[in-house]
Amino acid sequence: MTRHDAQHHGGTANLAGLDAYAPRIEALARKLGLEFAPVEFELVPDSFMAEIAIYGLPVRMRHWSFGVRYIHQLVHQKMGNSHMFEVMFPGDPCHAYMAEHNSVAENTLVTAHVLGHADFASRNALFLRFGDMAGQHILEQSAARAQRLELALQRHGQEQVEAVLDAALALEQHVDVHAELHRPPYAAPAGVAGTQTRPGAEDPFAQRYRRLPGEAAALAAHEAARARLAQRPLLPPQPEYDLLWFIAQHGPELADWERDIFLAVREESFYFYPVYACQIMNEGWASYWHARLLREADFLPPALYLSAIKSHSDVVRPYAGEHQQALAVNPYHLGFCMWEHIIEREGLARARQICRDDDDCSFIRNYLDGELAERLGLFVHESHRDGETRLASRDLPAIREAILAPKYNYGAPCIAVTLLNDDGSLVLRHDHQRDGRGLDLERAERVLAYIARIWRRPVTLHTADFRGTPRVLRSKADGVPEPPAPTASATTPTAPPVQR
Repeated sequence: MTRHDAQHHGGTANLAGLDAYAPRIEALARKLGLEFAPVEFELVPDSFMAEIAIYGLPVRMRHWSFGVRYIHQLVHQKMGNSHMFEVMFPGDPCHAYMAEHNSVAENTLVTAHVLGHADFASRNALFLRFGDMAGQHILEQSAARAQRLELALQRHGQEQVEAVLDAALALEQHVDVHAELHRPPYAAPAGVAGTQTRPGAEDPFAQRYRRLPGEAAALAAHEAARARLAQRPLLPPQPEYDLLWFIAQHGPELADWERDIFLAVREESFYFYPVYACQIMNEGWASYWHARLLREADFLPPALYLSAIKSHSDVVRPYAGEHQQALAVNPYHLGFCMWEHIIEREGLARARQICRDDDDCSFIRNYLDGELAERLGLFVHESHRDGETRLASRDLPAIREAILAPKYNYGAPCIAVTLLNDDGSLVLRHDHQRDGRGLDLERAERVLAYIARIWRRPVTLHTADFRGTPRVLRSKADGVPEPPAPTASATTPTAPPVQR
């Protein structure tokens, strides 16, 4: 049963009005085939809504970067560029927070929208896989981690704790989403010491070669190197893209509380990944169902229905304000139109199968067709340094890839640990050819400084600049560079929870 909790007196009247319709909307949703875990709704002040959106969770570890994001969020809201009606967290139960300034009509729409999200999370394979790994009680787990961090602050001081968070949050999207959350250490290479060839088993040519002048010393050096390899296998055995995991497992001087912070940030990144990877599908699915539930809820008063459907139109419109063109895709608009298109052509059963099996990449590539792209007026544009913006292409594959480009690799550059040297120094490599882009070297140097301060050994990053020219960045020789002053660009933003 969906439960509505009011924690603030200002929302009591609103909640009382909503309670007249919410249970009937839920019953209608189940009648239409939606499946979802219980959803707990709560009315909260606008400031708390902004904090949830910025921190990603209602209670999370404290860090200065969240304050910077909070200021940016407030600026966008003051400029009218964003309006948050709700923030929803999948789980069992699901948690949904509504802004207490919302009208009854808006929160009626939000109730239907959240039920659409809950249905999506209960079907989609990516949500189910990561929910099983990261747990279905993320809010409680995050609160427990925040409490442990507060204890670390008391014991070790703000400077030490913040240095660890600087590095962990700068790398929060550098996880291997194809691996398991709880993965084992690297397996020892099999038969390294036992692969030596016995001299008697060699062919005659090899035996004569071993007797050549100077070859005995070279062979002895080679065998010694093999013995060292047997004692300390090459790490990592293959390029390791899960930077948070590798540093937590192999940081030469990390204390247990420092490892705990890296693993906590990693676990939360696993929880957020499906929200990021399915944003267009998920928001479109929720928008389709809130529109349909409102349309079929004949128990809603006409005035409330009209007000709610007006809010729906504002949410799924392709552009903001009075503009008649947009240079960025509204995921609500695109997803809503695609699901309507699919259901109209292939039926609801097929749509539910797609909901189960796809993420945004396969969804856009397989189901954004030329007819729909033309009807939505989609195009690829390019911006020049002089400020001029031009239409670059209306080619369908180019449109699809332009939509998906920011989603590739969790929105982060493809950087892997390639070598842990005998002296403890660390080598990172940016696969800029696979990535299709170079790095902002100034930002890369900041992040490298954060990593080196925690690794406590020299760290090297092989990359390329924005022109594609190969570059090598190195931390200071002592491995403990002074981090730069906090700026908004020093960390990679967290993938946000489901919100509008």
